[in-house]
Amino acid sequence: MEFDYVIIGAGSAGCVLANRLSANPDVTVCLLEAGPEDRSPLIHAPVGVAAILPSRHVNWAFQTVPQPGLNGRCGYQPRGKVLGGSSSINGMVYIRGHHSDFDDWQAMGNPGWSFSDVLPYFRKSEMNHRGACDFHGAQGELYVGKNPLHPVTQAFIEAGQMAGHRHNPDFNGAEQEGIGQFDVTIRDGRRWSTATAFLKPIRRTRKNLTVMTGAAAERIVLEGKKAVGVELRIRGNRQTIKARQEVLLSAGCFGSPQLLMLSGIGPQAELKPQGIAVQHELPGVGQNLQDHPDVVLSYKSHDTSLMGISLRGSAKMGKALIDYVRHRRGPFVSNFAEGGGFLKTDASLARPDIQLHSVIAMIDDHNRKLHWGHGFSCHVCVLRPKSVGSVGLQSNDPSAPPRIDPNILGHDDDVETLLTGYRMTREIIQQTPMARYGLKDMHSEGMYGDEQLIELLRQRTDTIYHPVGTCKMGNDEHAVVDSQLRVHGIERLRVVDASIMPTLVGGNTNAASIMIAERAADWVSASR
Repeated sequence: MEFDYVIIGAGSAGCVLANRLSANPDVTVCLLEAGPEDRSPLIHAPVGVAAILPSRHVNWAFQTVPQPGLNGRCGYQPRGKVLGGSSSINGMVYIRGHHSDFDDWQAMGNPGWSFSDVLPYFRKSEMNHRGACDFHGAQGELYVGKNPLHPVTQAFIEAGQMAGHRHNPDFNGAEQEGIGQFDVTIRDGRRWSTATAFLKPIRRTRKNLTVMTGAAAERIVLEGKKAVGVELRIRGNRQTIKARQEVLLSAGCFGSPQLLMLSGIGPQAELKPQGIAVQHELPGVGQNLQDHPDVVLSYKSHDTSLMGISLRGSAKMGKALIDYVRHRRGPFVSNFAEGGGFLKTDASLARPDIQLHSVIAMIDDHNRKLHWGHGFSCHVCVLRPKSVGSVGLQSNDPSAPPRIDPNILGHDDDVETLLTGYRMTREIIQQTPMARYGLKDMHSEGMYGDEQLIELLRQRTDTIYHPVGTCKMGNDEHAVVDSQLRVHGIERLRVVDASIMPTLVGGNTNAASIMIAERAADWVSASR
């Protein structure tokens, strides 16, 4: 089989690439996805995220290596294994990042990536509930809406204001700082993943687009220093698909560096121990792993309108399910993380350095530990951690998971920032508007000293699912791709996903991943 373009990974970026490139009827596009079709009802009902996140259902459910900063615990890294990728299993929060994040990328030697450069691409994708304005688009495929709020979310927003933080009605507008409601990729009570937004409407009508699920890429086929195809395994059979124009690698922050290394592209120190011949020495592949370290404050409550497990709550959920099936409304349309904030741990900072996600349920260990009763939680994460990790190989077997070492809380400054953020979040929750929920702290009751709280952070911190950077864009010795996402030293091969981010954005990463694909599609089309 032969196509003009072969895209590896049908996730947040891959679905967008497939849509944009196949819009030209003169080219042929093949989109490969290791996971299944996105038919699971748990994907499409927003509340289903609570069941997907802790399970292996449409989820790679990776584990990290033991983390010294977490007292030797292994972290958990859920990633989407399905059409739509992680946009089919994420929390559906739409955040672009701080404007200065993209200006930073340009200042690092990446022309065309300033905020003014990328804003048109954010707007291009977007169908915002506000309509079109300077910061938002209204004609795109990605619906960005606002959900009805649970009263506890409204109380949290009011509490944040009482604690001295300003209300922000739009975190993706002129300013990011403040407390408010999140925009979400939910439309008419259903998750609006990139598969739903960009792939489903065109898949049956564009004959030049081929989508293959259950197709696990095992190696990029090279002729010298040129990518010419992809070797994959589908239904137990190995086959090769040729690419006349380009191979576009969109397998994500873990999958993209892993596949490059399996193909002989990467640092010799990673390849040689696995018996992989070095086709192209590229030391930055798998380096520069950055992620937002996150800790959850969890509280029990007597209020059974909050999500939880109880006899009374189960009866309510039964009625809510019927209401959802009939009318697409009620608790089942919630993404749980309905509101939050971007705050500064020091007023002199130029931009927020922590993010909060308020949650209408008790969350413990990525929902892998369940508790009887009902409650409320709030995530707090460090937006620009100084800890940097890596992704490597555990085996030359393509079906083996990569070695993931995010080095969470490896830098003392991250610990201090998270500690301050923990205290700020606690202060918000102690404000009067939250009092009617009778919240009881599950993990840090009576803890006030630095040593006690830092030990708690090391016991309870993990990721909030925003890994980036392992195929970073730039022109230094550890850069993997150039500013148009072409792999240094290899012709006809680009990486297009969150792994190219040289630094983390200040916020959730799905929106930026979509923007990256929009940006890349123009460059790919122009290079024909």
